[in-house]
Amino acid sequence: MNRRNFLGKSALTNLLAVGSVSSLFASGKPKEKNNYKNYRVAIEVDVLVCGGGCSGVVTAISAARHGAKVALIERLPSIGGMATNGLVNAWHTSDREKLVILGLVEESGQRLLKGNWVIKDLRNNHSHETYWFEPEGARIVWQQMLREAGVRTFCYLAVGEPIVEGNQVKGILADTKTGRKAFLGKIVIDCTGDGDIAANAGLPFSYGRESDELVQGMTMCFTLRGLDVPMMKTIPNDQLDQIMNKMEQLRKEGKMPPFNAGNTRALLRGAWGNFFPWNMCPVAGNPLDEEELTRLTEISREQILQYIDFWKKDVPGMETAKLDQTACSLGIRESRRVKGLNTLDKDMVLEAVKQPDAVGHGVWMLDIHDPKGSGYTTFTDQNTRTMLKAGTSYHIPLGIALNDRFHNLAVPCRAASTTHQALASFRVQSHLMVLSQGVGTCAAMALDANTTMDKVDIKELQKVLKADGVYLEDVPQKKFQ
Repeated sequence: MNRRNFLGKSALTNLLAVGSVSSLFASGKPKEKNNYKNYRVAIEVDVLVCGGGCSGVVTAISAARHGAKVALIERLPSIGGMATNGLVNAWHTSDREKLVILGLVEESGQRLLKGNWVIKDLRNNHSHETYWFEPEGARIVWQQMLREAGVRTFCYLAVGEPIVEGNQVKGILADTKTGRKAFLGKIVIDCTGDGDIAANAGLPFSYGRESDELVQGMTMCFTLRGLDVPMMKTIPNDQLDQIMNKMEQLRKEGKMPPFNAGNTRALLRGAWGNFFPWNMCPVAGNPLDEEELTRLTEISREQILQYIDFWKKDVPGMETAKLDQTACSLGIRESRRVKGLNTLDKDMVLEAVKQPDAVGHGVWMLDIHDPKGSGYTTFTDQNTRTMLKAGTSYHIPLGIALNDRFHNLAVPCRAASTTHQALASFRVQSHLMVLSQGVGTCAAMALDANTTMDKVDIKELQKVLKADGVYLEDVPQKKFQ
């Protein structure tokens, strides 16, 4: 089509073949490693949170608000993860009849509203997506909330190897500007997204779907400028059909990159306007291979330029469209899933199962993005095989973040213990934040009681969470073991 040639199917196949997926599985054997006494101790806190995405931010805030001394480590220059740096700007909090995800999610949303950072407020709409917000606003709001809670925050710092002694993870090593140092915590929370701390400490994990060990496809979000939004909104439906059909035909001929058709059509309708993040550019591969992930990121940015070249010629209102920005990272939906005390599965989601160790509710469907990178997602189907009934929600259990070996280590991010299908629901930001608020609160309570997180009185934890504004209903009476 032009000088920016799309990476063809054979080349992509070769690229995705780099490394053996089967080699990614942890043996689950205990590891004794990294005597921190050989290194300078940078900090020693009650709760050390590794990873500053939405999960890490909420974990840190909730633990600190309940009296714990907390530090948060993030490898990027700012906190917020995919909600900020990744331009993924929607929170799902409604069961399509009422709000069931509140707590720190709702507080964050209200602060965004107060700061005029919310693009659309759909709390009274029968949709899952409740807040559409400006990513920069989330960055600022969460910075303020962390500072108010007294969380020590370290950006520009990648988490290194875990420090393991017996049945405890004592902290992590990190390479700072002034040398390798130890960051210690009585409780360590793995919010890396990929479960790096847990896996490198020796906990077993699963990867991908059972049939072929492939994980969900990834997406590069981007924003545009120079759009004539009023003109785009008046494109006749039959003309929009023709545009979409032409894109699909070019894709089949290898002259157009893959794309998410449902999202593309909605975005071309101009419903959101300039500078709103577009979520339609798929790639697929191994998110645990840094070189491959780098290549996939390059490919995705090249794909975006090809879309724009086409739209400028064929879509009314996009004649002067220009790329405004791309996310600093691909949106990774799935990698490791660390084995926990409980495992969330497909039936628990679709049958709206309630759990004794619940810390909140989940509402999102089984939204599986094609692991082969076609751009197809089961969200397009909108059927009873993938969606909960309106007005229902499932419980998010504390046990999916805990494990039976390291009682001072929790994993409340998307690497929590789920199946491939259940993760397609649980992975959305608001759900991760629900579990993270539960884990952060549990960590502080464990420290106060001089016990471990798995021994915290679950009913007392649920009582505290409710007092903090968390929606938590229909909890079974059976005692969580």
